[in-house]
Amino acid sequence: MLRELSIRNFAIIEDLTVSFANGLTVLTGETGAGKSIIIDAVHLLAGGRGSQEFIRHGARKAELGGLFQITSQSHPVFTKLEEAGIEVEEGTIILRRDLTDAGKSICRINGKLVPLSVLRHIGAYLIDIHGQHENQELMDEKRHIELLDYFAGDMIQPLKQNYVTAYEKYRELRRELEAVSIDEQRIAQRIDLYQFQLNELESAALQQGEEEILHEERKKLMNFNKIYESANIAYEALSGEQHGLDFIRHAMQALQDVANLDDQFKEAAEAVSSAFYALEDASYQTQSNLDTLEFDPMRLNEVEERLTTIQTMKRKYGATIEEILTYEARISEELHELLHHDETLHKKEQQVIEMKETLTELAQGLSLIRKQAAGQLSEAIMKELRLLHMEKAKFVVHINEAVQFDQNGLDEIAFYISTNVGEPPKSLPKIASGGELSRMMLALKTIFSSNNGVTSIIFDEVDTGVSGRVAQAIAEKIAAIAVNSQVLCISHLPQVAAMADHHYFIKKEVEQNRTYTSLTEIDEQARIEELSRMMSGAEITDLTLQHAKELREMADERKKQLHM
Repeated sequence: MLRELSIRNFAIIEDLTVSFANGLTVLTGETGAGKSIIIDAVHLLAGGRGSQEFIRHGARKAELGGLFQITSQSHPVFTKLEEAGIEVEEGTIILRRDLTDAGKSICRINGKLVPLSVLRHIGAYLIDIHGQHENQELMDEKRHIELLDYFAGDMIQPLKQNYVTAYEKYRELRRELEAVSIDEQRIAQRIDLYQFQLNELESAALQQGEEEILHEERKKLMNFNKIYESANIAYEALSGEQHGLDFIRHAMQALQDVANLDDQFKEAAEAVSSAFYALEDASYQTQSNLDTLEFDPMRLNEVEERLTTIQTMKRKYGATIEEILTYEARISEELHELLHHDETLHKKEQQVIEMKETLTELAQGLSLIRKQAAGQLSEAIMKELRLLHMEKAKFVVHINEAVQFDQNGLDEIAFYISTNVGEPPKSLPKIASGGELSRMMLALKTIFSSNNGVTSIIFDEVDTGVSGRVAQAIAEKIAAIAVNSQVLCISHLPQVAAMADHHYFIKKEVEQNRTYTSLTEIDEQARIEELSRMMSGAEITDLTLQHAKELREMADERKKQLHM
């Protein structure tokens, strides 16, 4: 759930921090006070599209923050956060987004910088916003199949996962088949190219690590004179006419004699003795290396030519010898397939046919489950619609067979509805009014709220255009959804506000020619007065106050029934 929301320099809001609790929270206030601005802020916090226009006049940036607390360890958002490399402690998730006047958007999740796409992806698992003009799931027929599958739940998910895996394999096989299904001229051209390249690579016969060895050898050959002269000087200094080792040997023997007589010379005698034998070994090694040193100008040419060959291969086939060898192995395999084209083509065609049969079987299984779920969903929706005073409505899930496979199978799903007696059901997006769509959406949310996984649901004036008993029914539906999910609702209906567990009042004030918005949770007496204002307008009378009090009492009784 959304525990805390902070907004700074966003539109007419200078600095606002508000805490939220479980259940139904209603936000009310006069028109233009900034109710929808708060929803806009939450929308951007969840990854919505932003612009510089949201930044408060005179500020350099707008800052948005939200703290979410997730108690269920099985919530899918944790898997998504882990995939994004974001750590979570004690179920706390903090979203942060800054909009700068330079047009940049800086997003963070638990302090880690993330792209906007990641913020949007994570936000979708935390916040579900619905406005009077934002019933996209219902207006987009392509989303209807997702809603039906969601309703089917565990009945369909294991089979659908198997289908998705098979579908990806089918697509991969189709791509491979298309790659080998090329005309004879292109096959001949590719064979010639690959054969030429393989001949060149095989002639080069590159070896892993060869280039490093050659560079080291070239360095020795090019510096032969310096190496020989320096090594010879060192040897002569130790064992030649300069008698370096002879002097040290005399010193060693003399110190050993002294050490036998005086212990304080033992340490020096041992040090000189160790140095002598080490230098003697170094002298023998230097002499041995000098004996093997031989300058071969032809070998230097061979090394240079080999390095030139390696560079030529790198320019053509890869940045490193490893990449070149990988490329050689790949084109060798492709050449084999091209030389055996007919055999490869037949094999790929057979694999596609077999996978298509598997896919068809899985898709048919999905269709059977969807047909069963469609009937159950239709009954559940019509039951909810009757409670929302759409007694005459008839809801039908149309299932048609698609022409070709997609990620959902071979089904095309569309929601149809008839709101008038005697009229056949027609496509929901084409005939439903705004108020009917709102009630449809509330019906779906009521059905899905117990397991939809979304942390917070926000309704932005979805009750616009209704009144009377329909308004009361909508209020009770929103309260029912809040039993299993945290719900934040901006409303102008007193029936909805009366059902709230928490009521916030939004107020706009002007100070020193600047507009400021504040948000305050109001107590019971202030709630009665706000309900009275919502019922009658600006004038509050004893009668409207009495009606508001009765509405609150009635709402409390209905809420008790919801929690039973």
